[in-house]
Amino acid sequence: MSSFSSKPIVPSKLALTIRRHPFAFFGLPFVCTLVAGSFALSSLTQTRYDLRDEKVSAVTREAELGMKKGRRKFDVREEYMRLQGSGEMDTVDDWENKRVDRLPGQAQWGELPVTKK
Repeated sequence: MSSFSSKPIVPSKLALTIRRHPFAFFGLPFVCTLVAGSFALSSLTQTRYDLRDEKVSAVTREAELGMKKGRRKFDVREEYMRLQGSGEMDTVDDWENKRVDRLPGQAQWGELPVTKK
C-alpha cells in the first residue's frame, strides 16, 4: 500500500487573496448584481405603466356626449312595469321549498348522529 506524499500543498495566489478578502470576490459582485437588477426592473416596470397609460386616456367632452347619444332615460317604475308585462317577474314567485333528505341516523332537527365507540 502506498502512503500519501508528505509534500505540502502550496495554495495559489488567487486562493490566498480570496481567503484574505472574501467580500471582494463573493459579496461585492452579488451586491452589484442586486443593485443592477433593481435598476433594470424599475425601468422595465416604468415602461409597462407608461404603455398602459397610453391606452387609457381621458374621455373628452365631445366623446362623452357622443356616447350618450341615442340612449333612453332609465326609470325604475317603467322598468318594473316592463318586467311585469313580459312575465319575467312571475318566474320569481314560482318556486317550491323542498327539504333535503336526511342522513341515516340523523335526528329530525338537524343534530348530527353520534358515533358509538
